[in-house]
Amino acid sequence: MTEPIRPVTPLTDSQRWMAIAGFVLGAWVLYLLAPVLTPFAVGALLAYVGDPLVDMLERRRLSRTGAVVLVFLIIFGALILAALFLIPLLEQQIVALVRKVPGYIDWIQSNLMPVLMQSLGVEQGVVELGGLKRTIAGHWQKAGGFLVGVVSDVSKSGIVVIGWVGNAVLVPVVTFYLLRDWDLLVERVHNLIPRTVESTVSTLARECDEVLAEFFRGQLLVMLALAVIYSAGLALVGLELALLIGLTAGLVSFVPYLGFLVGIVLAGVAAFFQFQEVTPLIWVGGVFAVGQAIEGMLLTPLLVGDRIGMHPVAVIFAVLAGGQLFGFFGILLALPAAAVIVVLLRHAHDRYLESDLYHT
Repeated sequence: MTEPIRPVTPLTDSQRWMAIAGFVLGAWVLYLLAPVLTPFAVGALLAYVGDPLVDMLERRRLSRTGAVVLVFLIIFGALILAALFLIPLLEQQIVALVRKVPGYIDWIQSNLMPVLMQSLGVEQGVVELGGLKRTIAGHWQKAGGFLVGVVSDVSKSGIVVIGWVGNAVLVPVVTFYLLRDWDLLVERVHNLIPRTVESTVSTLARECDEVLAEFFRGQLLVMLALAVIYSAGLALVGLELALLIGLTAGLVSFVPYLGFLVGIVLAGVAAFFQFQEVTPLIWVGGVFAVGQAIEGMLLTPLLVGDRIGMHPVAVIFAVLAGGQLFGFFGILLALPAAAVIVVLLRHAHDRYLESDLYHT
């Protein structure tokens, strides 16, 4: 049960200006240090996700260090195995897709475009897709050597190599130490809070933690589950690009209904060109209907809950704004920051409804 928020002493004008200046200065420092902070943000997110499991193992009389080592091995072992398994398969499907695109363009040019031209009253030669086809056909080999090309480009710059290696080493190190000292860090931050606002800050921090936990520890599991469901279902249908489309639909499902819409459109187009029949399209629709039903009735209520309260448009805006302002670090920071802002806005709304300003 949530503790009542005690009234706090109003801030003076000088304190308000100091708080605003501190916020602006903090945002500016984040902007300047965004490239450096990315591995620390990744490590912090992994530690935040893994900390409940460490606490559970501690309650089973395992030492903190032993629990951290076990959870650390589970997290990074799963990530490494997923990368070793998925990257080659995804590369094969990307190559297959790029090889098929010229054929798709031929079909559109010879079958779909004449109908559209006739319906719109446009001359046949106005829209020409041959240039697009030649461009793709001339560069499809690049997709086949994607990983080789990345390694080759990176190897040309010693600074880039050092940066990649540094981040690859830094993320596990940061994750390990944050997992080990997470409870200690939380306690030290709590002890720094002025006692006059400790109750309010603690209550808000607990609410923020609940929202963030439900999003990260819940939504990530929902995304993973949907990616597996969509990929497996499309593979059973016989779709050649099942893994690529299933993963894409699962990854963008953090926005409600976006994964369903993106996935069914991509899978429908791919199935139409591959099979040239209506029946596979029905099966594709069935796969996404089942996935959406499982998400709505089981996955989201069980793993996420209904406390996040973030509108889909707000989620999209937060991700895009974070990426625009801070790059990849901003994308990582966007949704946690948005979730915290939602909690603060709820608190401000409740305080407003209780204030004299609302009742006058």
